[in-house]
Amino acid sequence: MPISLAPIAPPDTGSTLRPHRRAYLVGGGIASMAAAAIMIRDGDMLGQDISIIEQLDRLGGSLDGAGSPEGGYVLRGGRMFESKYVCTYELFASIPTLDHSRTVTDEILTWNETIHTSSKSRLFRNGQRQTAPKFGLSERHILTIERLAIEPEHMLGRSRIADQFDPSFFQTDFWFMWCTTFAFQPWHSAVEFKRYLVRFSHMVDGFERLQGIMRTVYNQYDSLVRPLEAWLVERGVVFEMNSTVIGIEFANNHRDLVPTRIDCLKAGSPRSIPVGLNDLVLITLGSMTEASSLGTMDRPPVAADSSTNGSWGLWEKIALDRPAFGRPSVFADHVDQSKWVSFTTTLHDATFLTLVRDRTGNVPGEGGLITFPDSGWLASIVIPYQPHFIGQPKDVSVFWGYGLAVDKPGDFVKKPMSRCSGREIMTEILGHLAIKAESDAILSSCICVPCMMPFITSQFMPREAGDRPAVVPAGTRNLAFIGQFCEMPDDVVFTVEYSIRSAQTAVNALLKLDRPPPPVYKGSHDPRVLYKAFFALHDLRDPLAMAPFGTTA
Repeated sequence: MPISLAPIAPPDTGSTLRPHRRAYLVGGGIASMAAAAIMIRDGDMLGQDISIIEQLDRLGGSLDGAGSPEGGYVLRGGRMFESKYVCTYELFASIPTLDHSRTVTDEILTWNETIHTSSKSRLFRNGQRQTAPKFGLSERHILTIERLAIEPEHMLGRSRIADQFDPSFFQTDFWFMWCTTFAFQPWHSAVEFKRYLVRFSHMVDGFERLQGIMRTVYNQYDSLVRPLEAWLVERGVVFEMNSTVIGIEFANNHRDLVPTRIDCLKAGSPRSIPVGLNDLVLITLGSMTEASSLGTMDRPPVAADSSTNGSWGLWEKIALDRPAFGRPSVFADHVDQSKWVSFTTTLHDATFLTLVRDRTGNVPGEGGLITFPDSGWLASIVIPYQPHFIGQPKDVSVFWGYGLAVDKPGDFVKKPMSRCSGREIMTEILGHLAIKAESDAILSSCICVPCMMPFITSQFMPREAGDRPAVVPAGTRNLAFIGQFCEMPDDVVFTVEYSIRSAQTAVNALLKLDRPPPPVYKGSHDPRVLYKAFFALHDLRDPLAMAPFGTTA
């Protein structure tokens, strides 16, 4: 018999006070955490009336970070930031750092005034760095990019990037840099590719050096999740950890579809949470990192799991016969096209970082992503500023990497990346960096943990209108969808910004706050941005930037 958790009844005072309401947030990622914070900060809700229900034993979702020097640190991924993440900075301007010395936003902005990303080795070929490589686009490629920037999304439909460009485009250095920065594949959505072109048009100039990319001081779990969690805990938010939501019961209330019950499994035991008419339910749809598996130095991660339980299973269940709730199969049923392998390497010796510094010209934290375009795996690495974890010892360093072509054999290890142990992955990376004499010593002292993620780019799968539901679906009253798989025009998925924007949109609508998110920055409407992008795409120097002071070009 399920346990019934009755909501707290409002006092019967006979006054005109607004009715008591509770909020249930399904999923413990950054979207739910942001929504809870906004409900408290802007909606005057009490923390004790907000419950976050999370399947795992920790918050943060895909913004994770864990491990130790002895067993190895683990990051499934890392998100880049840039100056136009207005929703993210607006939220974290209210959240203090763990030491309460400043706000998280102040910390990020101050940090990036000191640590500027300017890659001196964006591509690395044949043991040699390429500083500011040319894009290498033909006029036909550029015309296609320009067409995509203005073509309505409904005309692109579910077409792929490969449907828009001839095969030569995918051999250009522009593609190698663009696809590895954002994790695109040729079979991914042309609509999503278009959105990225428009959304980051202001970064095309300088993209070959990754200029404009911003980072947090530490990994995003330590720099974002932990401070936000501490803020929520202080205000009494309820965290239902190790709880999997397996179903949501709905009732038709006149014209609206209204959730009435949330069914969960907590430690294997069923629970039932009644949802009142005034209560709110916010659901994080899907998951980029569901069914992830870790390997070791001597064992690869297990093969990608194509089953769709957890958040995917919940979305499939509630979307059945409800077209307004989207089509999860569009994103979840293509594991061979949405998977890749990342790896986190813990170094107990400074040799590797010293050699990479000398080969690339960048110290940790300055270079950003280094891609090996001739790699069979299309592998990349990024070496962040050290320490990357709070409490990381001074004599320990951490770096992260990933591969996009995980089912192709490597160049130094003749196996697919998906079947490689941490030792084999490090052997491949050392080979592409032309590190030979020191390789045995590095391999004997490092800990490389590979991670298989079957759904990591599922949000990029070809889609059309209706595949992703609106944040507040038509025909609902107290329900909202948040995270990477709801539809918000103009902005781009696979970003922290998208998750936080969805949270702001949802809370504003459900609580009728009249505080919508700040508009998405549209550099493509700025002639100065377009002017610079034009010269960058043509591998030309900006003549105005080259003109001496007081003259015209």
